[in-house]
Amino acid sequence: MRGFSSPNSPFSRKVRVVAIETGQADAIDWTVVDLGGPVPALEATNPMGQVPVIVTGDGEALYDSAVICEYLDSRHDGPRLFPAGGEARWEVLRLQALGDGLGAASAALAGERRRPEERRFQPFADNQSGKIARALARLEHDLAALEGTLTVAPIAAACAIGYMELRDCRPGWRDRHAGLADWYDRFAGRPSMRATAPPPQAG
Repeated sequence: MRGFSSPNSPFSRKVRVVAIETGQADAIDWTVVDLGGPVPALEATNPMGQVPVIVTGDGEALYDSAVICEYLDSRHDGPRLFPAGGEARWEVLRLQALGDGLGAASAALAGERRRPEERRFQPFADNQSGKIARALARLEHDLAALEGTLTVAPIAAACAIGYMELRDCRPGWRDRHAGLADWYDRFAGRPSMRATAPPPQAG
């Protein structure tokens, strides 16, 4: 398989972590792209021009990260990161969506902050900050569900928190959510997380 990713994207990182955790790290030949401008090869596989994308051996392009992660989970023989059904599945999918939402709000806020100050739209930035605050509070509330057997849920949450910290989107969050911060530090020590950590100054 081949794929497109960005070095700092929490969604690219989530897929790369899942690939490692399912023993498929070498199954994807990644092309790292700069999303600062058009990327024709990426746009040819994903009309939205967003990462991550993978192209299967059959030539089928898959996106977004949730779809790719479940696809990868269907291809290995180990414990599943996506429960097959029942309440456990809905809980994991809900928490994955929460983690992805945190990543999206952090990316949106970081993007707004990169605009020249006179062109920033403060109500938009405030809205994203509110989403981040509520997501962190809910993740702390649901902390027990992130512990124990590995699923895609803690992977999504940890990758989003890592990006949020990289972009300094929520200063002081560790003081407000000490339990979540402790969990994140422990989870970030997994080999798959260390191997996919973005460069400190990634663009």
